[in-house]
Amino acid sequence: MDAVLDWLPVAATVFAVPQFLPQLAGVWRTEDTAGVSWSWAALTSASNGGWIAYFALSQFWTALVPATSATVLAGALAVLLARRGGVPLRPAVLTAGWAALLALAWATAGRAGLGAALTASFVLQVAPSVWTAYRTDRPTGISRGTWLLILAELLCWGAYGLHKSDPRLIVLGLTGVAASVLMLARIRHTDTQSGRVRITGPSHERGHRRGRS
Repeated sequence: MDAVLDWLPVAATVFAVPQFLPQLAGVWRTEDTAGVSWSWAALTSASNGGWIAYFALSQFWTALVPATSATVLAGALAVLLARRGGVPLRPAVLTAGWAALLALAWATAGRAGLGAALTASFVLQVAPSVWTAYRTDRPTGISRGTWLLILAELLCWGAYGLHKSDPRLIVLGLTGVAASVLMLARIRHTDTQSGRVRITGPSHERGHRRGRS
């Protein structure tokens, strides 16, 4: 059993590498950005840029693959969202401040300081996505595929953290699973609402037409 659990980081990498592709493709194809947070994409790109530096300093070469993928794809999503709706000022300032904080932690305390700052990165980057999804009346732009992949990745890291008794990975896993479940629940609720509109809309229209005639 231990040998199987030791492969969980590999499984997490498999889920992590393509996780932004469904969201990126959905926005590109439909131009629907309702409920998709620019802050989430930008902060994810910035944080994973920090993880690239941390993993390189730690000589953890395999971890560079998902970190690089997330940096590039989340950054591309942020650019695409900005082209659709512009760059929000406050989130842009927050993202720039976070990137500066990571750079400062690295410059003053090296790898240990950068790792300590990055511990809070997932909570910081995922909070805007949940906030935006639940504040938007019909967040039809959110990709179920992306959040299923995030759920699978963070389940792997959480289980691996329990296996290795690593509190940081356990917190990361619990936070990621909670956020993913909230996002998937919001997507399901939106789909249910859309289904009701499709079902009731035509009959309501027919009744309205009968009333007018």
